[in-house]
Amino acid sequence: MKLYYAPGACSLAVHIALRELGLPFQAVKVDLATHRLDDGRPYHDISPRGYVPVLELDDGARHSEVASLLQYLADRGPAQALIGPVGSARRLAVTEALAFVATELHKVFSPWLWHKETAESTRTAVREKLATRFAELDRLFAKQAFIAGDYSVADAYAFAILNWVNFLAIPITAQPHLQAYLARVAARPAVQAALRAEGLGKK
Repeated sequence: MKLYYAPGACSLAVHIALRELGLPFQAVKVDLATHRLDDGRPYHDISPRGYVPVLELDDGARHSEVASLLQYLADRGPAQALIGPVGSARRLAVTEALAFVATELHKVFSPWLWHKETAESTRTAVREKLATRFAELDRLFAKQAFIAGDYSVADAYAFAILNWVNFLAIPITAQPHLQAYLARVAARPAVQAALRAEGLGKK
């Protein structure tokens, strides 16, 4: 498999999952500013939308969308431990968490806070919505270690998106349980390896 990624982007979630599951893959870096690969090829030839991640399977098929890729990969893991068997309460909790991260975190952060042309009124509204979600998560993590109970692919996604507070200088000092959650996920060997590989962690 090939993972087309940009350092620190939402593709980090898929990168983490691949390492958690021990699946062989080749990481292909994308420059999202120029939409080109390291060898100069236009990334739009790979992904017409220009987004990451794209996961290219061994048969050459290419697929996108973080939540769907995480489910696909988790189903390839031993006993589906990172998602749960079809029809189980565990799987419902994980897929619910994936949907929450996708709609209530990922698409609130992005694209609004990443573009300098975003109106200040929009930025304010987005930050207020995120503050509400951060408070909700802080309450959740006061009661449990991970977003869907035990560690799952939903945590890989949540970590990748919530880690953006560091890039965007959004304080979460009022949410100590959320801070502890991010530290807990960051300490996992697979997460550390993915961060280092993307140039985001300590060598």
